[in-house]
Amino acid sequence: MATRLNITVDKTVVEEAKQYAREHGRSLSGLIEEYLKSLISKRKKEIEPGTLVKSLWGSVKPMSGGKDYNELVEEEILKKHLKQ
Repeated sequence: MATRLNITVDKTVVEEAKQYAREHGRSLSGLIEEYLKSLISKRKKEIEPGTLVKSLWGSVKPMSGGKDYNELVEEEILKKHLKQ
């Protein structure tokens, strides 16, 4: 059962997201729903660092207040899919 959701998003982001959706034959609502589903499923399985990252683990001291691996991956995925 579908339900309406009203959100406030920066105008530029909406325009770029609509363009992205058109280029990929999708609706903006469909993209948002897919993203929300991915967030929900992410709770069930965390992204594991790759072999290279694991081999480098501990070689660099973490920055205080720094982001963890999963936060960085999520940001890069969003950049890739929403900012073209």
